[in-house]
Amino acid sequence: MQLHLCTWLEVEAYLQRSHGIILPIGSTEQHGPTGLIGTDAICAEAIATAVGDSTQALVAPTINVGMALHHTAFPGSISLRPSTLIGVICDYLTTLARAGFTRFFFINGHGGNVATLKAAFSEVYAHLADLGIPQADQVRCQVSNWYMCASVHKLAQELYGEAEGCHATPSEVAVTQYIYPQAIKQAPLNPTVSQDHRIYSAADFRRRYPDGRMGSNPALATPEQGKQFLELAVKELSHRYLEFLASE
Repeated sequence: MQLHLCTWLEVEAYLQRSHGIILPIGSTEQHGPTGLIGTDAICAEAIATAVGDSTQALVAPTINVGMALHHTAFPGSISLRPSTLIGVICDYLTTLARAGFTRFFFINGHGGNVATLKAAFSEVYAHLADLGIPQADQVRCQVSNWYMCASVHKLAQELYGEAEGCHATPSEVAVTQYIYPQAIKQAPLNPTVSQDHRIYSAADFRRRYPDGRMGSNPALATPEQGKQFLELAVKELSHRYLEFLASE
């Protein structure tokens, strides 16, 4: 059940049975020579939509641009500043809380969003209390990173080992290949790729990781593997969402 495909009457009826909503969030950033710039948002949206179908939950429109300042030396990458993203999250959740939502479950596809999301949640709790919104003390926020699901991590290690890396990974590329088989990209990859995990400025990132990859070999990805990753993530996150919905 997607929010943007509902009427306000349908949302009002939904709130009679549930106060939970799923919010997919990703990023618009480089993912190496063969990874789509929209990878993080594409994965988060597909998984969140399927979790919504599985749990009969409402799914908000995807937040496609996240905190990716360190990728902006690569053409096509777009980023919000942490302070901007905090403001966006605060505004989103304030308007939804006014309508009666109290459980906000973020399905995240980008590691660079995590710290900012957690800071935003603290801002939201304080802001809602200051506004005196009814049930402000009942509002709960949670972020779940699909790529950190135990079953997803296990399969990635079985398939790729150390070649999974931590950015432009074969697992996330595989998911996009499954979702958009018409957009599978091919490009020569240097067999030598930096295993460094340090992240500082955008210029420094491009010096350390010249083609955008961080220890990964996305050439190992296949659409069939992407289907496996998606199904594992949906199963695990559906269970996690229902637990979150029932929590105090």
